[in-house]
Amino acid sequence: MINAFAANEQGAELQPFQYDPGVLARKDVEIDVLYCGVCHSDVSMIDNEWGLSQYPLVPGHEVVGRIAKMGEEVVGFEVGQAVGLGWHSAYCDHCHHCESGDNNFCSEAVSTIEHRGGFADKVRAAANSVVAIPEGFDLSKAGPLFCGGITVFNPLVQFDIKPTSKVAVIGIGGLGSMAVQFLRAWGCEVTAFTSSEAKRTEAIDLGAHHTLNSRDPDDIASAAEQFDLIISTVNVRLDWNLYLSTLNIRGRLHIVGVTLEPLDLEIFPLMMGQRSVSSSPVGSPKVIAQMLEFAKLHNIAPVVEEFAMVDVNGAIQHLRDGKAHYRVVLKR
Repeated sequence: MINAFAANEQGAELQPFQYDPGVLARKDVEIDVLYCGVCHSDVSMIDNEWGLSQYPLVPGHEVVGRIAKMGEEVVGFEVGQAVGLGWHSAYCDHCHHCESGDNNFCSEAVSTIEHRGGFADKVRAAANSVVAIPEGFDLSKAGPLFCGGITVFNPLVQFDIKPTSKVAVIGIGGLGSMAVQFLRAWGCEVTAFTSSEAKRTEAIDLGAHHTLNSRDPDDIASAAEQFDLIISTVNVRLDWNLYLSTLNIRGRLHIVGVTLEPLDLEIFPLMMGQRSVSSSPVGSPKVIAQMLEFAKLHNIAPVVEEFAMVDVNGAIQHLRDGKAHYRVVLKR
């Protein structure tokens, strides 16, 4: 039996929940959960903001633990090995996307929360979705990298960002705090847009070279045509055309924060500067493994606050109240 915490209905507090996962499939692994990050996407799923949730719902998709059992066809792992599990817990392995290494676009991919997530003592997943954690990595801080971290690292790989690029990050929170660290280590000149005076200082400490006040239109306008890339991590509506004006020729505004309102964009600033607006999901297991190696090499880790797994509702409320600094991690 697996002992977990589940929401039984939309927006509900989590309650103890026990379920029988059945016989371990031949290509699956069972992971003893040590830590699990609490992501804002977990809250969105609990609240059914995206209309995808099915209850009882066991959240948790930033899982870190050790392999306890392996199916008979699993290769490349061993019992006791430290691994992580992110948004996806299975891929089909036969579609064009899977065969080309873009598993995260697999139309048959199973989300970890759909498959019972990591707010539990154990979790099961297909081995093709599990990523080994490098030796020596601090497991207590690894969880948020499997969703928030890969979300901001993936664009650097997909768009071939250069070490000479000038990059800005909108929002220094759970995603932005990791983006700044990755970009600084990548070699970029990094600017942080934030409305918080305290976070201006913290952004510099995390690696930003410059900060701009995201609530001051004049401050934003002062950066006209500066940035090769802007990564927006916020989930609120902004004056997107003002931010477009800060992009250099062929610059890109890349949105990873899930804003549910339509974007209000003027076409001429895009057309005349050959600028782009784009978005991306989490990365493939291959890119996640690359991110982990990069993070280890450059000593990059999320800033986390730990809660005991049994205090999961306190952790979720802490996140709902906007008090997380910057990522919340449950420890079993």
